[in-house]
Amino acid sequence: MKPWLASAGAVAAGFIVTALASTAADAVMHAAGIFPSAPRLMSDPLFALAAAYRALFTVAGGYTTARLAPNRPVRHAWILAGIGLVAGLAGVVAYYTIGGAELGPAWYAISIPVEAIPCVWLGGRLAASRRSSARASELDPQT
Repeated sequence: MKPWLASAGAVAAGFIVTALASTAADAVMHAAGIFPSAPRLMSDPLFALAAAYRALFTVAGGYTTARLAPNRPVRHAWILAGIGLVAGLAGVVAYYTIGGAELGPAWYAISIPVEAIPCVWLGGRLAASRRSSARASELDPQT
């Protein structure tokens, strides 16, 4: 496989993991009755819950990208973080353009791009450290 294709696939896989996990969790929360159905707005604690699990899924996306990257795993995670930041900023623009408070609290819309960089970076670092420790154990004849 060509290296650029493997790199693009690693970044796309991290994005898909984050997006699918977030969407699936939202659907489960609505189906279970934890999140109210539209047009009712969620309370701030429920938005905080959504922000928390989205942060975890964003770490998982960074981890996935770095684990699948053919080389320079953290660099690939940074690329995913940039994409997440742009997508999150687009969400903030949409929030203020479409209706603001009718969609939920501003802090929630802003939290998505704010958490993109540190969460993806953390996932990338976790995967990179796992990769380096796995290589070290392969080279150590005593393990």
